[in-house]
Amino acid sequence: MRLPKREEKRRFWELVRAGTIRTEAAAAAGVAQESGNRWFVQAGGVLPRPVPEASSGRYLSIGEREEIFAGIERGESIRRIAQAVGRAPSTVFRELRQNMRHQLYRSRSRLQVKPVGKPRSQPWNYRPSLAQERMKRLASRPKTAKLAKNAALRELVQAKLVKKLSPEQISRQLRKQFPDDREMQVSHETIYQSIYVQGRGALRRELAVCLRTGRALRRPHRKSQERRGRIPNMINISERPAEVEDRAVPGHWEGDLIIGKYGRSAIGTLVERKTRYLILLHLPNGQSAEEVEKAMVAATKRLPETLWKSLTWDQGNEMTNHAKIRAATDLEIYFCDPAKPWQRGSNENTNGLLRQYFPKGTDLSVHSAEHLEFVSDEMNRRPRKTLDWLEPHEVLAQLLSESPRQPAVAPTD
Repeated sequence: MRLPKREEKRRFWELVRAGTIRTEAAAAAGVAQESGNRWFVQAGGVLPRPVPEASSGRYLSIGEREEIFAGIERGESIRRIAQAVGRAPSTVFRELRQNMRHQLYRSRSRLQVKPVGKPRSQPWNYRPSLAQERMKRLASRPKTAKLAKNAALRELVQAKLVKKLSPEQISRQLRKQFPDDREMQVSHETIYQSIYVQGRGALRRELAVCLRTGRALRRPHRKSQERRGRIPNMINISERPAEVEDRAVPGHWEGDLIIGKYGRSAIGTLVERKTRYLILLHLPNGQSAEEVEKAMVAATKRLPETLWKSLTWDQGNEMTNHAKIRAATDLEIYFCDPAKPWQRGSNENTNGLLRQYFPKGTDLSVHSAEHLEFVSDEMNRRPRKTLDWLEPHEVLAQLLSESPRQPAVAPTD
């Protein structure tokens, strides 16, 4: 007897997740190789989420449902059953409420559903096997993508994508903008799937170029490889004070270069660790140690002296003149260990975001100082998850307002 198509697809994806190649998975599932290839392409390289049989953080397993049933038969309380299963009491109560056998009764003009077993003086009428089958049926039912059926929400999300906001930033902004309207809220994963997955493509496919990676398919994140060199008289990051590490005090920066085509052009990036405020260094004459020194000294004039306490950089030759920079700015300069970019995590993350404006393999010398000011201003007005979805310029302005004797932030418009 031939399996229904839904079961064929379920079996196909189970085999793919287990590491089986597509052709063999299709054959084992009893479908044509072309069907397997079509399902894989339609998914956009994103494996559909499986309906779990075993216990997980989100779903109850059949074993947990049987334990709930046994607790009911023993006459135990919901709290006692939840403790035995290792779940919250609300989870057990919701499971019973949603999966009890129901009886229907009419109340005046409308049909209502009344669960058997309420009030609690009557036994719960619960069957774990029926609950498990209902869960599978609900999890696998066809669902219309939210962005496909809500035109107003779709247009709003597309407009924010064009402004180069990430799906997670868009999701958080919509929660703040429409706190009482769930129909105008959407998760970041839904936005990703609406772009990448053909069957759920509520958004225009070309909007993928507005994402940070600009990729046509989703891929695992890969760390960039950085140039490393040995700097004379450098102070290692291991000697950096704990005050810098915990981000409690503003004024500690991370810096690096983003490199252009053939390594012939570059833009310097400075990120303040507490506020994530960004300053871009214009390097029209190349990324030599002398040019970086001049740009660094000029950058420190743009904010109050109290906001320039330390700088953490990698071991690139562009920082050979670090002693001169320190003498001119009073910055304590520390250097990361080789091949450990996470020691400048804020800067690494920001450099990745900047690739939306300065793609890899392009000539960065064509960008004027005015354009760098425009880009840094846009970046400083992006809501950031690590700042509880505040914008870097807001956080920095708040810090400066708490110090009335400090001059205002130099405008970046």
